[in-house]
Amino acid sequence: MPLCPHCNEEITGRSDKKFCSPYCKSAYHYQQSKFKETPLFNKIDTQLKANRKILKSYNKAGKATVHKTDLLAEGFNPKYFTHYWKAKNGNLYLFCYEY
Repeated sequence: MPLCPHCNEEITGRSDKKFCSPYCKSAYHYQQSKFKETPLFNKIDTQLKANRKILKSYNKAGKATVHKTDLLAEGFNPKYFTHYWKAKNGNLYLFCYEY
């Protein structure tokens, strides 16, 4: 009889069954995923969402001016933005989604 890779119990049932229970299957794959590095896309997406959340918290009335040090202290990373707009006067505005 084959053994479950998570709990080392004997597996009963179908011949191609690999885990003794859905719990063991889930726990095994969770343990395996902890050792994998987070994909670059997920890191960028997480930072963009954090930036948006920070900007949203400061922008309650619709237009706000916030010091860079305050944003950085909360975990804002200015390297991550979704798009930019260059005004006719030469100012460059960086956006994180709608903020």
